[in-house]
Amino acid sequence: MAGKRKTNPAGSTNSYRADVLRVLGVLKVATADQIQRISAPHLTFRHADKEPASKQKQARTASHTGALSDMRKHGLSENGGSTEAGDTLRNLTPKGLEAASYELRRPATEMGSTARGAGSSGASHPMAVNETVIALLRPKPDLAKLADDPAHVQAAAQAAVATPPGIGTIGSYWTEVPLPATGTWNAPGKGGAQADVVLTAPQDQVPLLFIEVDNCHETAEELAAKLEKYARFFRRRVKDTDGKERPMWCTRWTVPEHEYGEMPHPPVLLVFNHIGERNPNRTIPRLRELTRHLWQGEWMREGYHSYDGKIPIVVVGLRNLREHGPAGAVFLRFGRDRPQPLLDAIGNPRLEAVHAREAEAVRVHQEEYRAQLREVAREQAAKKAVEAAREAAQREARRPACARCGSRFSDERWEAAEETDWGRRVDTHPHLCDDCKAVAVASAAPAPGGQEEHQEPLPEWARSEFMRFPRRPRCAECKEAFTDERWKAVERTGWHPLGQERHPTLCETCAQEYDDRIDNAWPDSRTHVSTEEQPEPSSVPRPKSGGWFSRLRS
Repeated sequence: MAGKRKTNPAGSTNSYRADVLRVLGVLKVATADQIQRISAPHLTFRHADKEPASKQKQARTASHTGALSDMRKHGLSENGGSTEAGDTLRNLTPKGLEAASYELRRPATEMGSTARGAGSSGASHPMAVNETVIALLRPKPDLAKLADDPAHVQAAAQAAVATPPGIGTIGSYWTEVPLPATGTWNAPGKGGAQADVVLTAPQDQVPLLFIEVDNCHETAEELAAKLEKYARFFRRRVKDTDGKERPMWCTRWTVPEHEYGEMPHPPVLLVFNHIGERNPNRTIPRLRELTRHLWQGEWMREGYHSYDGKIPIVVVGLRNLREHGPAGAVFLRFGRDRPQPLLDAIGNPRLEAVHAREAEAVRVHQEEYRAQLREVAREQAAKKAVEAAREAAQREARRPACARCGSRFSDERWEAAEETDWGRRVDTHPHLCDDCKAVAVASAAPAPGGQEEHQEPLPEWARSEFMRFPRRPRCAECKEAFTDERWKAVERTGWHPLGQERHPTLCETCAQEYDDRIDNAWPDSRTHVSTEEQPEPSSVPRPKSGGWFSRLRS
């Protein structure tokens, strides 16, 4: 703590010194009262009950006064005279201006001058510029910093918070900005203007606004000449980094392209502080006539004015601006018959209304078109449903019925009954259903001994094969039914040759007997043995009765 006191004898904190750098970096010259009202408005409510007003001001500005004292010790700020009311003016040194550039995150080349010597004559114009910035900002107190204060202090702060908001932050403002009609930004030539304030607050729908403050010392002709310099600057075009020519002001400030196709110049706000001998009520009408060619738009038959290439010029009194703020209907735009809020005054509400109506008409038309598409889709779906039902009815009418039981064929039976192989029907009973076909097939199959018996269904292994025998075969000699193993042995699948089995019509026993008979009847010469060595032939079993090879019996 002792070390901090030694470095900052006035006991200032980093936050209050940063407040001073930010405010003086923008305004260039200001009083401790203005610095406090911008950066710490909650102090105004904390000390509002002190009497007299001088003690109240001293109490609420004590923190920033101490910060200015410590900064003066470090060579960052200095006293620059006093106002007509006796308040000490403060400004930054070149070292302080460099420190402010870090606080504001701005290039040092855009910080402007130190405004040294501005207070030698009371700095009435800089004070009016500062009050204009404060009136546009309308700083709101931080209620969290008043949590431990009395209830009436919190109520007063809450009432201030509930008022219409201002525009931007202190970092949204620039002062004493050169607008070169010739030369460069850093070395402007003759014939250019210097904006008192430039406001960029796109977050509050004010992408770019130039502000001129008049203490009612200038005539209408002098103000008109200044606006002509603005027009020259706005019309100046330079090559941008992509090699294309653009307005010079577009190379420093980013403004979104107008959504309606127009390209008006940035608006200029004239703030009149009635402390001089000129009456603004007389100056404004004369100024409006002198600058008509700069601001007057072209009336369009759609019901709005087109301000393409024109300068929106808006006027307001500083007293009304303090009282009502940017949201108050106290801004009069040249060419309009009544005051409006700032956003309406610098905009084009009639054009926005026209395009809003067009957009609504397009939306309604698109919705009607979508409704028509939905109706057409519903009608087509209904037609398809009717057509599908008609086709289904016609198909059901064509569905064949069983010639025996009269029941309709299933889809699978219908398809199977209509299958053909090279023009010849594959199904043996195309006019019968599955059940009746099974009965007919079973009735047509002959039973052993000349009697018919019921045909057993195909085994599981035979259902997926190309069957040579559609039902279990019987031996041509003994009439016995083949076993599953014999059936598989004589069965032909696919397109294999027919000669795989020597006796496909005989059961296994008859086929063996037949082979034995053939071997005994014509023995092979290579295996023939002499009569002496030939063993006694075994007795041949008596073959089964019947058969086409009975002639081979001994």
